Order: sequence, then structure tokens, then C-alpha cells
Amino acid sequence: MKVEQIYTGCLAHAAYYIESNGVAAVFDPLREVQPYIDRAQIDNAEIKYVFETHFHADFVSGHLDLRKKAGAEIVFGPGAKPSYEATVAEDGQIFEVGDYKVKAIHTPGHTMESTTYLLIDENGDEHGLITGDTLFIGDVGRPDLAQHVVSDLTEEKLAAHLYDSLRNKIMPLNDNLIVYPNHGAGSACGKMMSKETTDTLGHQKKVNYALRPDMSKGEFIKELLTGLTTPPGYFPQNVLMNIKGYESLDAIMNRATTALSPEAFEVAANESGALVLDTRDAEDFAEGFIPNSINIGLEGNFAQWVGEMIPDVKQQILLVTYPEKEEEAITRLSRVGYDNTIGYLKGGFPSWKSSGKEYETTKRISVETLKDAMAHEKPLVIDVRKKSEYDSQHVIGAINVPLNEINKHLAQFPKNSPFILYCAGGYRSMISASILKQRGWEDFTDVIGGFDEILEAKLPVSDYVCPTTLL
Repeated sequence: MKVEQIYTGCLAHAAYYIESNGVAAVFDPLREVQPYIDRAQIDNAEIKYVFETHFHADFVSGHLDLRKKAGAEIVFGPGAKPSYEATVAEDGQIFEVGDYKVKAIHTPGHTMESTTYLLIDENGDEHGLITGDTLFIGDVGRPDLAQHVVSDLTEEKLAAHLYDSLRNKIMPLNDNLIVYPNHGAGSACGKMMSKETTDTLGHQKKVNYALRPDMSKGEFIKELLTGLTTPPGYFPQNVLMNIKGYESLDAIMNRATTALSPEAFEVAANESGALVLDTRDAEDFAEGFIPNSINIGLEGNFAQWVGEMIPDVKQQILLVTYPEKEEEAITRLSRVGYDNTIGYLKGGFPSWKSSGKEYETTKRISVETLKDAMAHEKPLVIDVRKKSEYDSQHVIGAINVPLNEINKHLAQFPKNSPFILYCAGGYRSMISASILKQRGWEDFTDVIGGFDEILEAKLPVSDYVCPTTLL
């Protein structure tokens, strides 16, 4: 049986495609559905089903557009209550995809409608499990997301359901089944996912902490809930979009791909209150940018950081991109529900600069300059990486303000004395720098290359959590 994993690294997301005798099915598709349609056309196949493992929080699924464009039947697991036409499967219900069969196994825990799909080949042999966010490689789905939509679904209740689902529905299955999860390392839907994106169920039973056979329910709940970070603010909004429905991506693209001259761009920004989002690399942004713009580079975990740093998915956005990167930026915004891009700067930042309009810059320093400063003075150094990264190693004396917590801790950044920012490689520190510039900070610098370069230059680093850690 052939199962094609379609992996999107910037979201650490895996969709799946199967086909048998001219009949195809797609599992957990992303918002832009044309690649799935094109894939089926290669096989001269009809997409009969689009299976959803649950109402996703970290991205907007493409199920509605697949139904519209390919005529696919949408399938959710037991208990799902979508606001549009869809099949809600019964526990154990079997769907035929050519000579293949897909069996719905209700596995509540990550969410109450969470469902795992057992894949059965043309010979009747069980091949694999499409597990959604129920079981990852090295981890299981976090149980604290649904309560942001349904308040009485506490994380403890969901964790208890997940324990039962894993023990009663998943672990009794054959060890040779291949596990096909919805996410890999880097996703915020778990806390310790492997970089591997498939494995056998038997191996996971041996190495996955959540599948230890001697764990009591109480031990499972405690271990699962320990160390969970605050989920991104856009997650509940994406869940609601997946439940209630959303605008077609085609309509969003038609509206967003409006090229604006520098003059029209400035008028639109002033009249609409739109956020100016600059998606260029940190180096180019630092050398010149439109006042009050925020930098989140496309060449990074763009969608995830947009979701972390822009709290309202309905926020209107004006884009500054490299030429011919506009559609990519709009598509990647839409994947996480940011559908209100109202245009982009024609010709990118060079057109703004050549028009004579005001622009700003932000200072950056090399690691060698940082090393010299630390040898002759005691600069305030602020590490904007995650707390776990900081706890592992950090510049001696640096304090920790993780980027996703920056708006809660702006008071930790002095306005009347200089300070230095760094992250792992310069991506997150430039997001921080752009936010600080927007809020009125001026006297700071960003370390080019971040902590990777700091280690390379052998600056003094600490392997313990110093008492100045803020979070």
C-alpha cells in the first residue's frame, strides 16, 4: 500500500494522499488545495474523500475548497459538529477508497472528536495509522487546546480521555503498523516531537514516553501536562474557522494581490490602520524599512511567528516582500487564518526608498563587537529565545525574554540605556527589534548570527539558569 506524505516544513505539517484504482483520498489538507488536485490528476484519479482527524488549531484546513473544487466528501470523526455539510463517521465505520479501506477509530483526548484512521490494503492487511494529533513520533497531542473553545473541557479531562484512547484503541493494534502523524518537530501541538515523521507503532511503544505500559492514568496526566507552554493566541480562532467555515482561498488571493504604489500604500496604511508586515530577511530589513512595520521573514517559521505575534487573525495587513514573493506570503498567511491582506507594495522596499519617503534602520553588531563590549564593559544582554533554549545555554549575565512573551514584558527593555538582543540565528531577534522600534525604543543593537555565532566565537556561556531569568 502506498501512502504519500506531503510535508510542509514551515508548519511542521503532514497531509497524506492515497489512491487505488482511480479513487483517491486526502487526509488533513492545507488551505491551498491545488497541489492535491494536481496529484490526483497525475493518477487520473477522483478525490472521493477528504478525511479530517479533528478540528485543527494550528492551521486552516483545505477541506471546504477540496469539496468545492474536487467534489470530495468531507469526513470527520464521531462527535464533530461542523457548520457545513459533512459526514460524521461512527466509531469503526469503514470507507472504501478503490481497493483500499479506511477505518475510523474514535480516539478522543487531543480534542473530543479526534479520530485515527486505520489504513487497510487491497489484500485486507492493516498497513498504517493516520493519527492526526493523537499520536506523534515521540509524543502525543497536547490536551489543553479544546478548553480555549469549550471551557468545560479541561486539560485534565482531555488528558484522561487521551490515556484511555491510547491504551484501549491504539496500543492493542499490531506493532508493524506505520504511524503517520499530522506534525513533526517544531509544531506547537506537542512538546517533544521527533524530527522523524513516521515510525512503526511497535517502536513507538518502546520509546514514546506516553506509551509506557506501566503508567497509571494519574502518572500519564501529570507527565503530559508538565512543561506545556502557552499555545499561540491564534489557535482558538483557527479552530472556529475550521468548525464554522471560511472564505475561499481564491477570493482571498484576488483581494490581496493588489499592487500599490508607495503613495497608495501609505494612504492605505494611514486610512485602514493595517499592519505593515515586512517579510524580507533580517539583514535587508535592518538596512531600511517603512516606519512602524514589523519584520517576520518568509525564510523561517513565518506562519507560526505571525500567529504568535499578531493576536487577531482578522487584522488587516499590508505586505512588503521581495518581488514575486507576494503570492507566497499571502498563501502562507492564509494557512493560519490571516485572510485580510489588502495589498502589497509594488516593487518592494526599493520603490519606497526611491520615492524619497521616510524610512528607518536598526543597528546590528558582529559577535566580535559583542565580545569586545563584554570584555571592556557590562552591557545588558537580552536573550529572546525560548526558555528551554536559554536554560540549556546562554551568554553569561544575559536575561531571558522569549519573543512570544515580549509584549507582556516590555518594561524589561530600558528606554534610557543601551542593550543588546540575540536569538539563535538572528531571525527572532529581528522580529523583536522591529517590535521595539515600533513601540519607540531606539538605543539597542541586534547580534548578527545570534547564539550560533556566539558559540562559534567561544564567548563565555553558562550551562545553568542564572537568577536573572525573567520567565
